[in-house]
Amino acid sequence: MTPRLLSKPPQPRAVAAAPRLSLNPASNRQGSVDGAWWPRTRDAAAELPGLIAAVDERLGRSTLRVGVHRDAWENLPHRIPAPGRQVKVGWFLSTDPLVITLVLVGVEPLTLLIIPPDTGDGAAEAALALAAQDPAGRSPAEFLTLAHLPAGPEPLVDRQDGAGGWENEGGHLAARS
Repeated sequence: MTPRLLSKPPQPRAVAAAPRLSLNPASNRQGSVDGAWWPRTRDAAAELPGLIAAVDERLGRSTLRVGVHRDAWENLPHRIPAPGRQVKVGWFLSTDPLVITLVLVGVEPLTLLIIPPDTGDGAAEAALALAAQDPAGRSPAEFLTLAHLPAGPEPLVDRQDGAGGWENEGGHLAARS
């Protein structure tokens, strides 16, 4: 009998989990946020591609640019590959670390509340639901407070030497609060 070569069984492909995202269906842009996002980690390079794809699909538009608070994230890339384009990622110190802003084709920028990755399911789901309602008059920190979460993440890096005060987009010292 001739030995038959057996191929390896196909290995399961890692399937990225769907982003935990809520969007205000009214899209009235009157509140401080247009919805919420609950990333699984603070690794921007790992989390942003899924968010961009989900927002593009739900809104039927292409994300062109993303703005984040630099000290709220790890592994920040300059660009994220997306179908047919590269999405530019801007890192800022002057923005609220509780939000992420996405600039899309043909609409006002989309601002999402960021729910800290280590948040328990119940509180995170409450924050997702609150941010998807008509949010007029509430600050991003108020959504977290209403969902019984701390008012915001601590910056990942404490830059006391002043080197962290440069904005990546403008080449000037950022205002410190």
